[in-house]
This record gives sequence, structure tokens and C-alpha cells, in this order.
Amino acid sequence: MKILVDADACPVVRIVEKIAKEQEIPVLLLCDTNHVLQSDYSEIKVIGAGADAVDFALVNQCSKGDIVVTQDYGVAAMALGKGAYCIHQSGKWYTNDNIDAMLMERHMAKKARRTNSRHHLKGPSKRSEEDDRRFQESFEKLILMINAQPL
Repeated sequence: MKILVDADACPVVRIVEKIAKEQEIPVLLLCDTNHVLQSDYSEIKVIGAGADAVDFALVNQCSKGDIVVTQDYGVAAMALGKGAYCIHQSGKWYTNDNIDAMLMERHMAKKARRTNSRHHLKGPSKRSEEDDRRFQESFEKLILMINAQPL
């Protein structure tokens, strides 16, 4: 098992690294050339600029049983298709049971934005310590659940 992080502007990289280091799980941070990442623990892969380049590189690198940290529903859907576990920076787990509904919501929101220029979705609120705590608890539970499964 390894952990792959869609690290472009990801607010939970340090939490992931802390837990991964404690559990001795390797971490791969993927970002594009517009972001500068440094880590004492993780391997960093800088992917050339281009629409979705990091997304496709991440999916190509992930394998069955890996954990993918992303806020992109499309990346999560592709990773789930490869047998990976996926978690959003909010702590919500992407699963085969909820990904279709999430993709449909994303599609409907995009469609609404295109048809009505006055329809703006409110962006996310500022990240809080509570958000970080919620992610950490969920991430730790995900690792425990994976480790408890028979081989």
C-alpha cells in the first residue's frame, strides 16, 4: 500500500505525511510545475503543466489497495475503478456506492453555471482546525479499516 496525494493546493498534505510516517506507509505527492512542494518524508513528482496532467499521472501510478487523497471526483472515480481507496480533503470517503451521485451533482452544477451566468456557487469556507481534525480522524479510520481486511 502507498498513499498518493493530488497535492496541487491540497491543505492536508502535512496531516497525511504525519500519519503515513507513523504507520510507515510510503507517500507520493503529485503536483504540476506551478506548485513548489518540499517534504522530508514523501516522494515528490512534478508533472508537466497541462490540463489534467497531474490527474492522469496519479491514476496511472495508483494500484489496487492504495489510498488516493483528492478533491477531484473524476480522479476518485478512476482510482476506485483501479481498486484504490479514495478520500476527500474533507474526510469524506469516495466509494463505489456514492461516486455516481457525486459525479452527477458535479455535472448538474457545471450545467447550471453554463446556462445561467448569474448562477454562481459559493466557494468553500476558510479551512478550520475542526476541518483538519475531521480529516485526520477519517483518514486514520480508513487506514485501520484497510489494515483489518484479510489479504
